[in-house]
Amino acid sequence: MNSAFLVVILALLWAGITGSFSGLNLLFGGLIGGAALFILRFSIEGRGALRRAGKILSLVALFVWELIVSAVRVAHLVIRPDLKSVLRPAIIAVPLTVKSDAEITLLANMITLTPGTLSVDVSKDRSVLFVHVLTLKSAEALIADIANGFEARIKEVFE
Repeated sequence: MNSAFLVVILALLWAGITGSFSGLNLLFGGLIGGAALFILRFSIEGRGALRRAGKILSLVALFVWELIVSAVRVAHLVIRPDLKSVLRPAIIAVPLTVKSDAEITLLANMITLTPGTLSVDVSKDRSVLFVHVLTLKSAEALIADIANGFEARIKEVFE
């Protein structure tokens, strides 16, 4: 990923955060992104740091996507007149492949911040994360979603 492409990405992120995609705002975001790259040019260690930044952005994008999808699901669930019949709360033991405290904490926080799920506890040997879900259709599917989604991306970021 070259610097010009990264400046364009940073300008688009700036425009998204500020909520204005006008030409002047995109230019301003590009200037801020360029200045940030100039200041951090010695901190960025070639391709490795940019690749890691891409993995972090991928994790953030996945989190935002899951946040939106889960919020819509929970909103749809809450407005139903037969709420009690569709609720299937459960606590599921999710086996962990992430091992460090930082990885487990990040995973637990991402799960908790996603509507409809809540990280309850971690086993003493840090091999299982207990997750409360609002509606459980399949424990295996939930475990696979967490393992193939958040957990896999977190492992990529921390490798």
